[in-house]
Amino acid sequence: MSKYYFTSESVTEGHPDKLCDTISDCILDSYLKLDKNARVAVETFASGNKITIAGQVTANTEKEVDIEKLVREKIKEIGYDNEKTDMDYRTCEIEINITKQSPDIAMGVDVGGAGDQGIMFRICVLRY
Repeated sequence: MSKYYFTSESVTEGHPDKLCDTISDCILDSYLKLDKNARVAVETFASGNKITIAGQVTANTEKEVDIEKLVREKIKEIGYDNEKTDMDYRTCEIEINITKQSPDIAMGVDVGGAGDQGIMFRICVLRY
């Protein structure tokens, strides 16, 4: 007999993981408002009083997205305003490392593939 366990994570509002997802979603939305065909693969990482944004963006737009401003607005909206206990939207360090999308990934997406996107999870099989 085999047993299968499926696990996933769910976090509540204010959790650093939720903060990071909210920031990444906000960046995506901002690019899609400027170019409905924009390709945005952005990850956000929060630690201490620092936010790191990294990934790839390709968008056909003359207007720039002010990522630092978006990040600070989201952090403020969520309520992070005290660097002694967690993070302060006014003083946190924001590092941005965004490049254009790799031509190899773009080619995969153009031909109907999903590029580098996917959902990862682990299934453990226990045998008794």
